[in-house]
Amino acid sequence: MLCTCYFRAPTGSLLPELDLLERRREVPQPACRSFLRCRSFFRHTAVAMNEATTHLKDTTANPAPLGLLGFGMTTVLLNLHNAGFYELNSMVLAMGICYGGAAQIVAGIMEWRKGNTFATTAFLSYGLFWFSLVVLIILPKLGWATASNETAMAAYLFMWGLFTAVMFIGTLRLHVAGQVVFGSLTILFFLLAIGDFISAGAGFKQFTGYVGIFCGFSAIYAGLAQVLNELFGKVILPLGSVMK
Repeated sequence: MLCTCYFRAPTGSLLPELDLLERRREVPQPACRSFLRCRSFFRHTAVAMNEATTHLKDTTANPAPLGLLGFGMTTVLLNLHNAGFYELNSMVLAMGICYGGAAQIVAGIMEWRKGNTFATTAFLSYGLFWFSLVVLIILPKLGWATASNETAMAAYLFMWGLFTAVMFIGTLRLHVAGQVVFGSLTILFFLLAIGDFISAGAGFKQFTGYVGIFCGFSAIYAGLAQVLNELFGKVILPLGSVMK
């Protein structure tokens, strides 16, 4: 009789309790359910954020024409002076501050926003070059510094020529118009440096001025070509594509 009771007890009373305990383990407790809800919320939030980031589109304008025109027009006007057409005057200085300087700096900041390292470096550097050139002229006039001699100016122009030569290598990945601009600008800086270093005569300086005029107009062409090509939606003025 005792043996019979022993075998009936598990089937009649213990097994249902064990089944109930198993079911309780399988059902998430309130803390577990809260954790799972939080994890699900953060997962869906992260997915939504990734999708929103993926669909962001840059709708800002192309700042390159502004920078190229600021550089090109100011370069032409300065080198008309170097070629002997007029004396250095306030018109050249004003263009150097406002358009050659400020406009290129604005363009460089806009290119930085677009993630364009080459254009950011170029426009900010040459914009600040124009500011530095005007300051070099104005400081001695105000009596705040000694005027730079020809050797100092030769070193100044040589360093800018070296910088431009390296930037020219970068244009080999851009377009032919950019290569013409940076190639002629490299030659211009080195000619100006040589002219100051050897105290060249008027003929050499006039020739250098014509090289500068050509360089400036090539930058104007590159800037206006991008404006017209974008406006008409087709190639009006070719820039000359290169193999990459």
